[in-house]
Amino acid sequence: MHHYSFLSLLSGAFGRHRRWSQAWRSPTPRKSYDVVIVGAGGHGLATAYYLAKKYGIRNVAVLEKGWLGGGNTGRNTQVSRSNYFWPESAAFYEHSLKLYEGLSRELNFNVMLSQRGILTLAHSHHELESLRRWANAIQVNGIDSELMTPEQIRKLVPLLNMDGRFPVHGGFIQRRGGISRHDAVAWGYARGANALGVDIIQQCEVTGFRQQSDRVVGVDTSHGQIDAGSVVLSVAGHSTVLAGKFGLRLPINSMALQAMVSEPIKPCLDTVVLSPTVHMYVSQSDRGELVLGGGADIYTSYAQRGGLPACQQNVTALLELFPAFRQLRLMRQWAGIVDITPDTTPIMGPAPIAGLYLNCGWGTGGYKAIPAGGDTMAYTVANAKAHPLIAKFGLDRFVSGALIDEGAAAGVSH
Repeated sequence: MHHYSFLSLLSGAFGRHRRWSQAWRSPTPRKSYDVVIVGAGGHGLATAYYLAKKYGIRNVAVLEKGWLGGGNTGRNTQVSRSNYFWPESAAFYEHSLKLYEGLSRELNFNVMLSQRGILTLAHSHHELESLRRWANAIQVNGIDSELMTPEQIRKLVPLLNMDGRFPVHGGFIQRRGGISRHDAVAWGYARGANALGVDIIQQCEVTGFRQQSDRVVGVDTSHGQIDAGSVVLSVAGHSTVLAGKFGLRLPINSMALQAMVSEPIKPCLDTVVLSPTVHMYVSQSDRGELVLGGGADIYTSYAQRGGLPACQQNVTALLELFPAFRQLRLMRQWAGIVDITPDTTPIMGPAPIAGLYLNCGWGTGGYKAIPAGGDTMAYTVANAKAHPLIAKFGLDRFVSGALIDEGAAAGVSH
């Protein structure tokens, strides 16, 4: 693997960038692998990387029916944070944020992490008391969280409409939260996994599975049959479709979640702003675009385009908070297919079928969980038991009733 550095970039420039090696191979699939991971998004690629790096399991294939990072990993708003309420969620997402903080160095690939902070607004005294409880719980979990007065918020975000239809009464901020570059995260993990011998096979759709004595032994693909010692499903909103081929019925609804960007403008918003009441969140990208989103569409769907009503609602909410942006033009919008569980907590760990592992149900929290999701799933596959951080995220919680309700932590309803 070519090592990226200032000197290598300078040398590449003098060579008109003609000598760069491919970041990852495009191999022909082998007949068998120790582990087959279905889905070359962030979670699938991270799982493959940590399997090879930490556990020496390198006979691994990552199968993707489209192109690498072309699903939800490439269709999100790039937010990374760990300000969750319940201890189980907080520990997991804090582990993920800490991995993000060292990810560029770990992968020798700049993921453009910008820890600009994420500010959650309160628009009533009742909401402020709820946020105070949330912020205290975050601090009890050992994670940074800081209450802010209206005066502090006004100073931090001068363009925010503090006295509009929904006056700002205060809020709280996690200063270590922020954004990173979603494509860079996927490419960095793909490059690292490839260098360790993992096969990443694009345009390879999984059409079925083969079982013997209640154990998965292989997958059927558009490239033919592939034998597998273990299979990991990491396909977000399409998890119910593939799990259904095993006869598993997952408690997941798949819905379109839209995001959109404005035309680029000069830097004017240096934190992520989220309002549960006005129902939107916004940040400014490194290219100057305003990136905004809100709630999921109200219908279940596998379409990656969303609808006009949600787009109008998001823009209306943005202008309620930031009237100064009213002259901006909307450049484009898109949708990812989020997989939402009843308690908005993911499903991770071994499935009821031997050799099968589930990594799904992330809803709107999948991107921020990529490093920890890959790390804990690699441990789970390598040791055939759930990592301690995800022990309570198993499918069996829907039988026992031990749910972890993190609906409020999404910030907006889904």
